[in-house]
Amino acid sequence: MDKTAIRHAATVILIRDEDSDTPRVLMGQRGEKAAFMPSKFVFPGGAVDPEDSAQSLFQDTHATCREKLAKDARGCTPEAVFAAAIRELWEETGLRLGRPGRPSAHGALQDSWASFLASGAAPTAAPLRFVFRAITPPGRPRRFDARFLLAPASALMDDPDDFSKASDELSHLHWVPLREARALDLPFITEVVLGEVTAALPRLDPPETVPFFHHDAQLSRFERL
Repeated sequence: MDKTAIRHAATVILIRDEDSDTPRVLMGQRGEKAAFMPSKFVFPGGAVDPEDSAQSLFQDTHATCREKLAKDARGCTPEAVFAAAIRELWEETGLRLGRPGRPSAHGALQDSWASFLASGAAPTAAPLRFVFRAITPPGRPRRFDARFLLAPASALMDDPDDFSKASDELSHLHWVPLREARALDLPFITEVVLGEVTAALPRLDPPETVPFFHHDAQLSRFERL
């Protein structure tokens, strides 16, 4: 597999206490030996897997979000993006965006989906809001077409402070006050996304337009979806 080829990805921005004077966002630190963004503090997320397209989401999300995700989608469906976001959040933090239920599985499942469904949760995309999109610039060891999805911590099925079921992919998982987040070692695009989210709070509605940083071999541009 060409590891420099652009892969579809989903990232989850979980917001806590969005109506207070000290809203917080969930972040963790990537390993120092990671090929992509080593040692950086990031939101939970990762690449869309083939199994994500087969998941039945208990509830759909906002129609505007679906419409904007489908624009210039490059073969990646909104359903796959939502499912990948839910799976990656579960893998990296042990937290579930879902509701009680036992949906039927579609064929063989990878371990993360199998454990999610076995926990008694049905994945739901209803709380997710599409707020940002960015393609990694050329020349990086990994490249992603990342969709950033925002959700309130109140939508979680679990105690938001319980990371006991998290994998070891992210360390130092914690709720960072937004006013302190930029003091961490962040990727540039994460800083930009945090600025957009902070400016919109306390509202968690889908934005009228979604910022999109696009990079390819010939051109880098900014547009709004």
